[in-house]
Amino acid sequence: MAKLYFNYSTMNAGKSTLLLQASYNYIERGMQTYLLTANFDDRAGMGRIGSRIGIEAEADTYTQSDDLFAKIDARLKAGPCACVLVDEAQWMTRDQVWQLARAVDDLGVPVMCYGLRVDFRGELFPGSAALLALADEMREVRTICHCGRKATMVIRVGEDGNALAEGAQIEVGGNDRYISLCRKHFREAVGDVPV
Repeated sequence: MAKLYFNYSTMNAGKSTLLLQASYNYIERGMQTYLLTANFDDRAGMGRIGSRIGIEAEADTYTQSDDLFAKIDARLKAGPCACVLVDEAQWMTRDQVWQLARAVDDLGVPVMCYGLRVDFRGELFPGSAALLALADEMREVRTICHCGRKATMVIRVGEDGNALAEGAQIEVGGNDRYISLCRKHFREAVGDVPV
């Protein structure tokens, strides 16, 4: 039975590595996968999913206005596909997550999503919020703060290295812009969040 999966974490936990490993496992068994990533994430190159450890693969891209059910349906009509894997799933819209759920339910294809849970302000991304609500199975991918505790938060840093408290929710970046921290060190970096 097909399911919608959400693998979530902060930055630098290895989500893309796990996605690429899962895809490789299917391919090694003679099955095809369909990889998707946001069209504006070109860190590994346009239409590529890359990992910090150096592995990468080609992927189809989507915009926030694309109908992901239609993309998956078209891919399935083009040939066999055992699994759909979505990188940077936090950037999907709520409607797109519902489209993935529909693909799972109506097309019978498993969909595995990998993405951030919260942004640099400690707020859920729309795609992540919808996945937390709709996913059949969820898995936290763990990474650590500089203190050794589990990192559950991420800060965005400016050119001066200080944590930013304002800005657009979506800004593509890597280790130069984002640091994963435990909640205690997140609070120390950005201050207590007003209630």
